[in-house]
Amino acid sequence: MRVSRQTEILDVAKAAQARSSFFPRATVKSDGPVTFRSQAARDIACLFDVDPEVETWTCDPPFLSVGPEFHVCDFLVCHVSGQRLLVDGFDRTETPDPVVLEAAAAEAGFRYKRPPRIEVYGGTRLRNAKDLLRYGNYQATLGDRVRLLAALEEHGSLTVAECLTAFSETRSVAGLASMILNGFVEVDLDDELIGPTTAVRRIAR
Repeated sequence: MRVSRQTEILDVAKAAQARSSFFPRATVKSDGPVTFRSQAARDIACLFDVDPEVETWTCDPPFLSVGPEFHVCDFLVCHVSGQRLLVDGFDRTETPDPVVLEAAAAEAGFRYKRPPRIEVYGGTRLRNAKDLLRYGNYQATLGDRVRLLAALEEHGSLTVAECLTAFSETRSVAGLASMILNGFVEVDLDDELIGPTTAVRRIAR
């Protein structure tokens, strides 16, 4: 009976998440089907895709046992360090107390976090992430990738405007965005909105 009840709760939670699709559509580090409960949850997931410490994230996390009830978080995030983090959007109101959820998560071998609104919308990181994810379904060709990485190897860093001249086989902005999202090169997402003078550097592998 307990297992049946758990399955019922999970099905209801997933059905609620699957109601809507939110912008941007593309993801790069997601694992499994992607559905979001709200635009706020979608925005939080955008930040996972541009966080170098995040390896994968999923919209299908395990449930937490909270007394006689169960709670399904918005995300499970797996870090490159091996840490596993359960995340709820700041806009979730009808949930157990975060302190209770932290304890339940720790008992299950996870950490729990509900990032505050200012952490999601403060600064330029989210706007830059959403701009990049518009091109999340693109891939730079081998030739374009080699040309840009060779130029960065020679010069150390280049501006966005200079990098765009390396692309002849892929749409230039899309190609550069895909290389940022896939960890070949990096830009500062927190300083200002990405523009022609933004510095681009190669990521050592």
